[in-house]
Amino acid sequence: MRMKKEIVSSPAAPAAVGPYSQGVRATGFIFVSGQIPLALSGEIVPGGIEAQTAQALKTLGAVLSAAGLTLEAVVKTTVYLVDLEDFQAMNAVYARHFPSASPARACVEVARLPKGARVEIEAIALDRA
Repeated sequence: MRMKKEIVSSPAAPAAVGPYSQGVRATGFIFVSGQIPLALSGEIVPGGIEAQTAQALKTLGAVLSAAGLTLEAVVKTTVYLVDLEDFQAMNAVYARHFPSASPARACVEVARLPKGARVEIEAIALDRA
């Protein structure tokens, strides 16, 4: 089986803030880079953890959409929080985006995130292409 790698990017998602791809399609999966709550302008969205979580998931969905997928294709996420005290509020927003057949998930507290974000979410999805 020949390995194939394809870059996935979306104009509906903010540009990467470093030398990485928004997403990569490889051997039956889409790997979506960690998404912080950036508006298309490149600034962190205003508001608390709820607004930041919603934006991170919206951006993650935009990258998946560029690959022809939705959040339903996600099989694994990793959530990075600057403060685990935000877990319940983040979790409530997250649950609305994954109402059934939720993906496997890890959630960890980190010291800092780029641009002062409070949350970052990365995902692995099944490629239906």
